[in-house]
Amino acid sequence: MHKWALLGSAICVEVAATLSLRASQDHTAWLIVVVAGYLGAFVLLTLVLRAGMAVGVAYGIWGALGTAGTAVFAALLFGDPFTAPIVVGIGMIIGGVLLIELGSHRRVPGP
Repeated sequence: MHKWALLGSAICVEVAATLSLRASQDHTAWLIVVVAGYLGAFVLLTLVLRAGMAVGVAYGIWGALGTAGTAVFAALLFGDPFTAPIVVGIGMIIGGVLLIELGSHRRVPGP
């Protein structure tokens, strides 16, 4: 459970950093949040890997949920488009990550 909480935190921090990058176009002071956020996200992702999560699974989930979260919040905060093709694309990314997660488990040989 600990590694999932760390991964969730890494995703939230990365999304905040990415949204701050968008906000820095108007106010450069947001770049401080960008740098701190990306640094924090990578530190948290490192802790996830040290906790024993496979790198393909951790990075896949991090990337997929980070992409989805960024798209949703950018639409809400900045009026970015959030169209049906974007929703389908996010669904495909999440589906691909689920396949990676399922494929990462070793088969237990039968008796």
